[in-house]
Amino acid sequence: MPARHDIAAETELWDTYASSAFKDDMEPVFCWTQYAGHGPGPELLGDPATVLEIGCGTGRALAFLAGRGVKATGIDLSPVMVKKVTARWAGTGANFVWGEVLERLAADETTYDAVYSIFGAVWFTDPVRLLPLVAERLRPGGVFAFSHPPAIPGAYGPQGMYKGGFAGRAMYTYRYSYTPRRWTGLLERAGFRDVDAQVLDAPETGHIGTLLVTARR
Repeated sequence: MPARHDIAAETELWDTYASSAFKDDMEPVFCWTQYAGHGPGPELLGDPATVLEIGCGTGRALAFLAGRGVKATGIDLSPVMVKKVTARWAGTGANFVWGEVLERLAADETTYDAVYSIFGAVWFTDPVRLLPLVAERLRPGGVFAFSHPPAIPGAYGPQGMYKGGFAGRAMYTYRYSYTPRRWTGLLERAGFRDVDAQVLDAPETGHIGTLLVTARR
C-alpha cells in the first residue's frame, strides 16, 4: 500500500514531531546516522553548488550546508516545522518550503547537484513513485543520497507506524523498509547508476545500524 500523504493524522504526526524535536538553541550539524559524530559527513554529496533535502525536519543539515556557501533548499510536510526552521535559520540563506514531496517534485522544474534525505522523506514515501521524480530533479551526474534505520529482517515493504506508542490520539504514517540489494534494484530501475547501498554499523556492537545509500543520475 502506498503512503497516503493526504491523511490528517499524518500531518498532525509531523506537526507534533516539530514541537518535540525543534530546539531554539540548535546548531547546524550534518550527520547521516542517529549517533552524534558517527559516520561520514556531507562529503558523500560531492561538491554541490545546489542541494535539495526532502523531509528536512529541523533544518540543521541544510543550515550547515548553507553556511558553506551551498544554495540549500528543503521540503517538509509539517507547516509547523517549516515555520520554525524558517525563523531559526533565517540568517544562513537556507530556503524552506512546505509541501508533500511527490507533489512538490512533480510540479517544480528546478534541478540540483544533489538531493538527499536523512531519516526523511525517502523512508516515508513509496520509492516506486519517489525515485523517478528525484532523478528528474537531479542534473546529469548529480548525487542522490539517503539514510534511515535498516529493515528489520523479514519485515520489508510498507510498514505502518504510530507516533508515541499505542495510547492516545491515533497519529500514524507509513515507512518503507528494504534490504540494500532491493534498494539497489529500485534505484537502477529508476535510472540511477553507481549505487552503493550498505548498512553502517553502530558505534556500539549490537546497537541499531544505519542504512546509507548513494547513487548518481
